[in-house]
Amino acid sequence: MTATTGSRRVLLAAPRGYCAGVDRAVIAVEKALEQYGSPIYVRHEIVHNKYVVQTLERKGAIFVEQTEEVPEGSIVMFSAHGVAPTVHEEAARGRLATIDATCPLVTKVHKEAIRYANEDFDILLIGHEGHEEVIGTSGEAPDHITLVDGPEDVAKVEVRDPEKVVWLSQTTLSVDETMETVDALKTKFPGLVSPPSDDICYATQNRQLAVKQMGAEADLVIVVGSRNSSNSKRLVEVAKLAGAKDAYLVDFASEIEESWLEGVGTVGVTSGASVPDVLVEEVLEWLSQRGYADVEIVKAAEESITFSLPKELRRDLRAEAAALMQGSTES
Repeated sequence: MTATTGSRRVLLAAPRGYCAGVDRAVIAVEKALEQYGSPIYVRHEIVHNKYVVQTLERKGAIFVEQTEEVPEGSIVMFSAHGVAPTVHEEAARGRLATIDATCPLVTKVHKEAIRYANEDFDILLIGHEGHEEVIGTSGEAPDHITLVDGPEDVAKVEVRDPEKVVWLSQTTLSVDETMETVDALKTKFPGLVSPPSDDICYATQNRQLAVKQMGAEADLVIVVGSRNSSNSKRLVEVAKLAGAKDAYLVDFASEIEESWLEGVGTVGVTSGASVPDVLVEEVLEWLSQRGYADVEIVKAAEESITFSLPKELRRDLRAEAAALMQGSTES
């Protein structure tokens, strides 16, 4: 039985969508294209969102998986997820001018990894195997870092000295999942040291908090985001744990199935930290056309953080790339 039109409403999460790190990275690609012209090569997706990547490709960005795919003398940008030191070395060998669009919050975790490795700690990195951010952080101190992919991994973790072990985490994880893993690690290693500040991104926390608040009231939660976006996938999980009867992840409004609305009075809508608001607006319009025109904001936090653009955008990188090529012909 379908809910009556009068009882249909939408709960719209706030904050949602772009975080400061994503906004900085996307603008960095656009500014680089404006200043230096196309092509600008980007190693991996600049952020995990299909729409954003396709939009930047149309403007002249070329996305590659490996640094070796970038022609000598070109400009390459590193994504918001960060890269290992070996990638910077690859770029130098390829005589590439580089722009580092790593999110400053990810850079903070990299610096913590370097610091604790220099102090000879064993570092337990909580995160998902294969995620670009985890690969980049692990590369800062590969001999000191052990990946812990959830509480079920804790039993097999071994360290050299239980009194000299610290945990760090991927910034886009579920707060609850991360702390469950930390609690299990502390049970096994009572001397476990916590990082000086929480590694979980403020935007990840805020978006999850908003979903928790609306999840208990929502019959259905629609999360706008891509399948390879860790923080977007976590929002679906958080919605279900908060009490939503159903929750789905979609890239576009066209992916929503009419059958999901059967018997649904309240729909929660949010988006991952890599999602432009235009995609959320399309979902709201899709719902409005089906009787869900009453939109109520569920506000969990205020966000005012902004990050300055990468410093490399203040230089003439085409000239630097040409100089690198000139150096290669003279050597």
